[in-house]
Amino acid sequence: MHYVDLSWPLTSQTPIDPEDSAPQIKPIAQVEADGFTMHEITVGTHIGTHVDAPIHMLAAGKTLDQFPVERFIGRGRYIDVTDGVFSIEKLRLAKVAAGDIVLFHTGMSAKNTAPEYFRDYPAIPEGVAEYLVEQNVKMVGVDMYGPDHAPYAIHRILLGGDVLIAENLANLDKLAGKQFTVYALPLNVAVDGAPARIIAAVEE
Repeated sequence: MHYVDLSWPLTSQTPIDPEDSAPQIKPIAQVEADGFTMHEITVGTHIGTHVDAPIHMLAAGKTLDQFPVERFIGRGRYIDVTDGVFSIEKLRLAKVAAGDIVLFHTGMSAKNTAPEYFRDYPAIPEGVAEYLVEQNVKMVGVDMYGPDHAPYAIHRILLGGDVLIAENLANLDKLAGKQFTVYALPLNVAVDGAPARIIAAVEE
């Protein structure tokens, strides 16, 4: 077994949409003066690698803390969409099933410091999103800014179907052809989303 980190580092330099506020990480105590080190972190709930909860798009949706921890852990299914094609056939070939965490590899993560990363990314088709809900997967993850653009129909299909969404993933190319388990654990907070350390435990 070996592990692949699918998360972006969370720093004051984490790439952000120009319309968002950058994370703020500042020291509030230091060993030399205070006997201990402590920092204060201010970050938006959808900055860097994070997990979306249903309330992000649905007024009556659940918050992250309302999901049991097992909802954030599941068999991973790698889907190569670097050709720009999202299809139900690819999901069938990957044998996507109930309880899976499906990861779409677009290749966009390589461009996460460029402005187009936040604007010129592909969208998951509605039919594919509906199929994932029908299959009762736990979560859909993408190595891009999100699964769609405004007015966010794909968000609403997935979250409305109780499928969580992980965004801004990295290193998905390391999962091609592998069997793995995904651990996508966000902060346990009663809000619409939160930063997460997401890893894949890959079978040798």
